[in-house]
Amino acid sequence: MATDKNRATAEAILPLVGGAANVTSVAHCMTRLRLGLHDRSLVQDEALKALPAVLGVVDDDTYQIVLGPGAVARVTPEFEALVAEGASAPGQPAAAPASPASAAPGEAPAAAGAAGGGSRSAEELAAQGAEMRAARKAKNATPVKLFLRRVANIFVPLIPALIGCGIIAGLNGLLTNLHWLPSIVPALAALSSGFMSLIAVFVGYNTAKEFGGTPILGGAVAAITVFPGVTAVDAFGQKLAAGQGGVLGALGAALLAVGVEKWCRRWVPEALDVLVTPTLTVLVAGLVTLFGLMFVAGEVATGIGDFATWLLAHGGAGAGFVLGGLFLPLVMLGLHQALIPIHTTLIQQQGYTVLLPILAMAGAGQVGAAMAVYLRLPRNASVRRTIRSALPAGFLGVGEPLIYGVSLPLGRPFVTACVGGAFGGGFVGLFNQLGDAVGSTAIGPSGWALFPLLSGNRGLGVMVCVYAAGLVVGYLVGFVATYYFGFTKTMLRDLNADPETAAARPGPVAGTAEEPVAVASQPVLPSS
Repeated sequence: MATDKNRATAEAILPLVGGAANVTSVAHCMTRLRLGLHDRSLVQDEALKALPAVLGVVDDDTYQIVLGPGAVARVTPEFEALVAEGASAPGQPAAAPASPASAAPGEAPAAAGAAGGGSRSAEELAAQGAEMRAARKAKNATPVKLFLRRVANIFVPLIPALIGCGIIAGLNGLLTNLHWLPSIVPALAALSSGFMSLIAVFVGYNTAKEFGGTPILGGAVAAITVFPGVTAVDAFGQKLAAGQGGVLGALGAALLAVGVEKWCRRWVPEALDVLVTPTLTVLVAGLVTLFGLMFVAGEVATGIGDFATWLLAHGGAGAGFVLGGLFLPLVMLGLHQALIPIHTTLIQQQGYTVLLPILAMAGAGQVGAAMAVYLRLPRNASVRRTIRSALPAGFLGVGEPLIYGVSLPLGRPFVTACVGGAFGGGFVGLFNQLGDAVGSTAIGPSGWALFPLLSGNRGLGVMVCVYAAGLVVGYLVGFVATYYFGFTKTMLRDLNADPETAAARPGPVAGTAEEPVAVASQPVLPSS
């Protein structure tokens, strides 16, 4: 039955993105189905957003359909199978224009709701959210941000393994502390640590793939950094250590390998390419990695870990306040992607990243703000409907539908949501300052979905209580700040229009007012 449901979702989506012939690539992250498309104009955005299984859409370097955690991993194989078969959803035209008169079956509820009272304001919010999404995409097209996005593309595919191994590591720690099942503890330790011990290879493989090199050569050069025999190599008067530099070293080594390989492709004769290019790539990039890059990357990685530890130990409350309050704006600017290698480095060094639970408080502030908007706009049926549909995902750490469908278009509620995130982050940071380091063994989830991944220097019960209390602080402050300071009198008057008056106005296009609008972000916090 579940397979049938996932198949039906895939069949509903395929014709709305132009059919199998319009799809060039299929992938997924934590929450989104990511599609490469031949012709973007064939996509029916509003019909897609009206599908019950779709939480929102993202028009970025790939076309991204937000399905939510769990669902996307089940729908993607079905979608890939349909594309491979060249199939399309039964009864659906491959590239018909979307219109209220010929909406997809899943579009009907949205169309009906769009005609309801107060929908005019929600339509305006959705339009503003779409404009902000387009503006953000344009601003993020700078060389630095494009590079950060490519770095994110290297690590996002690793998130499922990080999560799975992280949860197993947490379970192993729990069994160890409780002295239960001692015979299974070594096996769980192997399961949780095996991936992390070789993560450099996967980083190298994905780096070469992302930057146009041969993936296996990138993985081969990165594998040098974790080979036990590097302990016999002297660099800068010191013996190297296996894994020195962590993912940063692997990333740099693979980038170097891509550069050498591309040089070889230009200058090596074709008759010798198959022998000379891979040999020179591994030899040159490998030697530079061993006698320079590993040492430098190791110093940088150590500095990152030491700085994060020092910052939270000496100014945890203030640092948490700033990080929690600024994370949503960082997402808007695309700068949050620079944190992914830092999270991974901290996980390698300490077993957990202390930054993620603090940054997750931004989502808590957003949820509290959305609940306040819901109460402050009792007569705006469509905005309230959008909030009801997006809140469950918000509690699980998927905040984009609430951000771009509600708070950011309204303006002031976005600011008050950041205030909630700041206080939640300051609360968690304060406990880090007091000696109770709260961390996550993996990246990607936030909100309630982060509970199974919590770890730190205290017992699991302490970590859960601190994180849960931080969420509550974020919810409450985001709610109170939005309820009392999130609206001007003019905003309340306009957004709480008389339902009869609103009903007399021309209704919006089906689907625009009802469905949340999503944009790219991770996973970061998710996402993936």
